[in-house]
Amino acid sequence: MLKIDSLNVKYGDIQALWDISLEVNLGEIVALIGSNGAGKSTLLRTIAGLLKPHSGKMHYNGVLLNNKSPDRIVGLGISMVPEGRRLFPQMTVLENLEVGAFLKEARMKRRSTLDWVWEVFPVLRERSEQIAGSLSGGEQQMLAIARALMARNKFLILDEMSLGLSPLLVKTIFKILLQINQAGISIFNVEQNVPMTLRAAHRAYILESGRIVGHGEAKALLKSPHVKEAYLGIS
Repeated sequence: MLKIDSLNVKYGDIQALWDISLEVNLGEIVALIGSNGAGKSTLLRTIAGLLKPHSGKMHYNGVLLNNKSPDRIVGLGISMVPEGRRLFPQMTVLENLEVGAFLKEARMKRRSTLDWVWEVFPVLRERSEQIAGSLSGGEQQMLAIARALMARNKFLILDEMSLGLSPLLVKTIFKILLQINQAGISIFNVEQNVPMTLRAAHRAYILESGRIVGHGEAKALLKSPHVKEAYLGIS
């Protein structure tokens, strides 16, 4: 589905990403782990069309993404849940969800999509008329994910979805992540919660200082001495 080859990204004269190559295949959950400042957000902004690569190529289902606008990229089938949720806080839960169904096909099928979203997130059905800004942090994160699903796309990018949430809520949201994947949606999960992220993923990449420094099966990386020392505090 998503294939990135030798991607380089710069902010002016400062290079942020160096020769990034990775792929996410149909039906996979692929994780990208790395510390703050590693370049994770830069990579996501580039995939989403908010930044243009200096060199290298990005393809989604064979279509070159390099010069596509953000709305065109969504139209090709990629939805992203941004860090910080970015909801419309003065709108209701239902209104936020309806905003997610802005693509033509999604608008036509929004009722059936909404029924599925209510099944995945029953608490949102209960809160459908509540103002989004009054939801708890966990409920807001669920709403951000649900809004992305309303586009009916088959590729979902998640940016730090566990940020600021309690361990219990993080566990709940990761269970929902698996449920979404089982419904046929491929997921690229960018996270700092390394243990839970690697347990949920099929494969993973490690990003450090703008470079991919490791990749492989997620469960194998969880046992890696480098991952244990750098991200789990185990020497």
